[in-house]
Amino acid sequence: MPTIFIVFGFIFKFYSDDHTPIHVHVMKDGNEAKYNVEPTVVQVFNHGFKKHEISMIESIIEENVNVIKERWQEYFRQEK
Repeated sequence: MPTIFIVFGFIFKFYSDDHTPIHVHVMKDGNEAKYNVEPTVVQVFNHGFKKHEISMIESIIEENVNVIKERWQEYFRQEK
């Protein structure tokens, strides 16, 4: 499970056998959320994060959406 980055203890990663659309899994303290980042950032699920944590997670994703896409494309060797 490749880690993209860790911010404020939130671990942003994807699974090595993941599928499109490009998305990111966010984990912390046994909680997990998943967000599609393409074509736009959309929450797929949230298991345990509180509202203020979700706001922070979404802000981090929005600020780093290009990094997430680049890491995905690099890992899965997709054309840009």
